[in-house]
Formats: sequence, structure tokens, C-alpha cells
Amino acid sequence: MNAVPSDRPALEVADVMRAHGEAFTGQYGRVLSGEQRRALRDLAACRTAALGGHVEHCLDCGHDRVAYNSCRNRHCPKCQALARARWLARQAEHLLPVDYYHVVFTLPAELCGLALANPGVLYDLLLRAAAAALRLVAANPEHLGAMVGALLVLHTWGQTLQHHPHVHAVVSGGGLSCDAAGTLDPVPHWRSCRPGFFLPVRLLSRVFRGQVLQRLQAAYDRGDLRFPGRLAEQQTPAPWSAFVAALRAKEWVVYAKPPFGGPAQVLKYLARYTHRVAISNGRLVDLADGRVTFRYKDYAAGGRDRLLTLPAVEFLRRFLQHVLPRAFVKVRHYGLLANRRRAQRLALSRRLLLVAGVAARLTAAAPATLLEPAPPPCCPNCGGTRLLYRALPADRAAAAPEPSDSS
Repeated sequence: MNAVPSDRPALEVADVMRAHGEAFTGQYGRVLSGEQRRALRDLAACRTAALGGHVEHCLDCGHDRVAYNSCRNRHCPKCQALARARWLARQAEHLLPVDYYHVVFTLPAELCGLALANPGVLYDLLLRAAAAALRLVAANPEHLGAMVGALLVLHTWGQTLQHHPHVHAVVSGGGLSCDAAGTLDPVPHWRSCRPGFFLPVRLLSRVFRGQVLQRLQAAYDRGDLRFPGRLAEQQTPAPWSAFVAALRAKEWVVYAKPPFGGPAQVLKYLARYTHRVAISNGRLVDLADGRVTFRYKDYAAGGRDRLLTLPAVEFLRRFLQHVLPRAFVKVRHYGLLANRRRAQRLALSRRLLLVAGVAARLTAAAPATLLEPAPPPCCPNCGGTRLLYRALPADRAAAAPEPSDSS
């Protein structure tokens, strides 16, 4: 079988799991969720003989290439490219020819422990509260008086893999006119934001804080929250009330970045953020003596690249705390982009933008021009496209030669 250069990174998260997964489960196995156990198992087996694969045979030169199957776990650094490409193709159809804004909503550090103990409840609450803050402030006639389109993405990590829950929101720079309650006008028109300015950030922050705390109190009253370990002291009414009061007394972090520009710029951003996992394989530098070294950006020092070395077990603990609950939806659409009536609202928005002349400044490119088409499969030896595939079951894959390509 001809040798083919591999584009696989020198070190992968899966390598750390295979080398130190047993030590990790020995220390933390009793507190792992089912999804965390599955991620540990899936990522370690991804593109190995354990999952089977196929043999690609070139009819032109006779070259054979073995490729193992992907695990398709959404937390796997290697399995996101195809899902991202398909998702982006769908999103391209929903973009309007307007400026888009990037707003980030961050959960206070005081709530991180509760979020780790109750990820399904707190992460859902975080996304809904961020969407509500955008809806309420945008609908206020003193600011915009419009229903905007928003796409929200949940991230739970910082650069060093510490727990840092926050939401990235991509929001249209305008929307369909509505009343303060968010109900569209009987005959709506398009209302644009002021150039370079979306909505007042301090007001967004305070409305976001109110929305989170309102939903948090409701979850507490329903008994939906768990208080394991050191959190147990917050469970009784008096400490809980003091905890919520302290959260209400502080300023919360919400910030808006400069506008993206048109749809093409938005898609480039979404390609980086929507299907990202806690750390990519490309950031890993070394695995030696039971320690993992990886690159991170130190934003306190202007985004300078730095190296961090952690014990392998601690690296896996940090990575796996970002595994989401089963079936949790981390990318959500609201307002003009909400699934219900999306087609009608976007069609109306495009007509109104055309009438208002807004679309002339930022013409939406066709979806096909916003995304680079995937190249057709070809033989790595001769470039031929006459390829024949043969399945390689797991029991036979184990005896096959090492795969010559990781794709």
C-alpha cells in the first residue's frame, strides 16, 4: 500500500484520553455524567480501528487508502467540519442584506458552580435570558422599536479551559417595527439601527441580569436546582435570598463588538464559533511525563500567545466539564430568525429593505458564493476521481494496515 503524507496533527485530545483516560476515570469516574463518559469513550475511539472504516480503491492507479470512521460526537475536535459546512449552507439562506452586530452575554463567576451542578437548567436559562434582553430592549420605542433577528451560540469555556459560560449573539442591525411588547405592527416597516451603534449596552446588561435572576428564582421555587457538595449551604431560603441579592447588586458583563458588515462577514464568524469545541487539536503542543502543554491567548496581555502546562488528568477534567447534557441545543434562533414564521418574516424584511433602498448598500451574496465548495474526492496518489469504496468492519479494521490519511 503506497504511503501518503498525513495531515493529522502531531498531538490530539484523543491521544491524551487514550493515554490517561483510565487514570482520569479512577479519580473522577463517580461524578461523571453519562454524556461525559460517552465523550471520553467516543473521542478515544474516533478514527481508529475500533469503529471500523473503509478502503478507498483507485481504479486508475490501483492505490488503496484505509480510512477509519469518525465518532460523530459533537464534542470531538475532529468531527465538526462536515456538520459546520452543512449548517452554514442553511444559515446563508437566512441572512439579510444589513449590518450585523456581535453581543456577548456572560454569566457571573458566582453562578458558575451552580451551572456546573445544573448545566441543563442554567445553560437554557442563560440563552433564554440573553434572547429576552435583546427582544425587550430592541422592542422599546425609545431605542429601536423593532423585532430583530438573533442567532445565539453557547460557549462554556475560556482560553485555559476554565469554566466560563457565555453567549455569543449575532443580531441584525434593525428589524420589523413592533410595539413595546414585541408584537409586530399591523403594517410593519423596517427600522434600522443608527450606523455603528446597536443598542445601549448598560441597559442590555441590566435587563439581562433581571431576566436571569427572575428565571433562576423560578427554577429554585420549582425545586429544579441541585446543590451538591459545597453548594448545599445555599439551598435553604435565607442563604439563597442573600445569594440572589448579592447577584442583583453587582454589574453584569455584556458587551457589543463593532458591526460585522454584511452576510459574508457573518458567515466567516459563524464558521469559527458555532461548531467550536473547548479546544482544537491544533492548540496542543506536547504530551510528556503525564503533562499536557497547549497554547492559549492571554487577553489580559493584548491577546498574546502563551503556553500552559497541566497534569493530563486535570486537562481532561477541564475539557470534559464542557460536555453538554444530552440533546441540549446550544445554537438557537430568535425574533426574525425563530423557526416559526421565519420564512414569512424574512421575505417581508427583504421586500421592505428593497423598498427602503437599504439593500443597495449591502447586497446579500448568493449562498453559493459565500461558502467555498468542497473539492471532489480524488486519489492522493494520482489525482484520479474514479474511486471504489469497500466497507471495513471493526473486527477486520484492527488487522488492516495503518490508515494513510486521517480524512
